[in-house]
Amino acid sequence: MENKLKETNLSNKIHSGKVRDIYELNDELLLFVATDRISAFDVIMDEVVPGKGIILNKLSSFWFNLFKEYKSHYVSSGLDFDFSSFRNHNNIDSKILQRSTIVKKAKRIDMECVVRGYITGSAWNEYEKYQTINGMTFEKNISEAEKFNSPIFTPSTKANEGHDEPLSKEEGQNLIGLKLYNQLEEISINIFQKAHSYCLDKGIILADTKFEFGIIDNAIILIDEVLTPDSSRFWKSEDYKEGKSPNPFDKQFLRNWLNEQTWDKNPPPPNVPNEIINKTLLRYLEIYEIITNDKLKI
Repeated sequence: MENKLKETNLSNKIHSGKVRDIYELNDELLLFVATDRISAFDVIMDEVVPGKGIILNKLSSFWFNLFKEYKSHYVSSGLDFDFSSFRNHNNIDSKILQRSTIVKKAKRIDMECVVRGYITGSAWNEYEKYQTINGMTFEKNISEAEKFNSPIFTPSTKANEGHDEPLSKEEGQNLIGLKLYNQLEEISINIFQKAHSYCLDKGIILADTKFEFGIIDNAIILIDEVLTPDSSRFWKSEDYKEGKSPNPFDKQFLRNWLNEQTWDKNPPPPNVPNEIINKTLLRYLEIYEIITNDKLKI
């Protein structure tokens, strides 16, 4: 039987997002399930990428464990957690456990923390038109995929439904407060730089990524997913050359196909052919194995 998971229906579901289903275990803990759903342009596709949730879950767990110096909500992978004392969740199917993480409850900060090391994607599109990125003016004659002198922080709104919208620095500071904004910018860039260095040693460029943060006991903690193909853009170092963005190890492959369709980026999405689904899965698998040195069978 093909190992795929589009939806889950356990007890005490409190949220179902673009990819993750979230369940309450008790007053302190949540169960995050990374399904095989895939979204692009903030729209969930009708098709799934079989095993994608396993990859996302294991890769996030890898980064949380690698960067333990940063406080996070991560407690355990689902497969390693003892559910015996959780009456409503002590008989969970292994297909779900493979895609699950146990996390501490946190108060989410409603701003996505995007860090860019290179000018590509939506940042490049904006720069081409206006010579700005998130409202910041940049010099002329920057090439596509050019590396910034230092990573830039380009946050966005955190939308429960619909599109996330870019925030200027002033808008971000007004949204969450000057002090918290500056703290998140510093932490985000710090993690990005460490991850970028780690990836370079593996022959991979981390071009950009997004982080999410929350608050537990007045402390800022890293939440949600970390440095996965859903939240990040990875390139092969050997493919990199200024002037054109390399083929990424992420869902940009799907986005590129969607951009070729006559679709207005609103639901319903077009039907994604199996060829695109399979190629997307192979990209996810490959970047997982390069980063972790772990061979994964889906």
